[in-house]
Amino acid sequence: MEAKVVVYSTPTCPWCKRAKDYFKTNGISFKDYDVSKDKEKADEMVKKSGQMGVPVITIGSNVIVGFDKNRIDSLLGIR
Repeated sequence: MEAKVVVYSTPTCPWCKRAKDYFKTNGISFKDYDVSKDKEKADEMVKKSGQMGVPVITIGSNVIVGFDKNRIDSLLGIR
């Protein structure tokens, strides 16, 4: 089964856009939460990552802060 991918982002964040574009380009479905509008998801993001910065990406139980392409590729099995 494919790992569940979640992106916590804001509309003005260029790295968030880059991460989401990367998932779309590779046909990886993901759930996107706009933490600038959703306080509950913003709190959830901070609890998971210990960070206020975006993007925070979760792949299964793995938490990635920022757009770490190598780690994303590794977790998703992309070469």
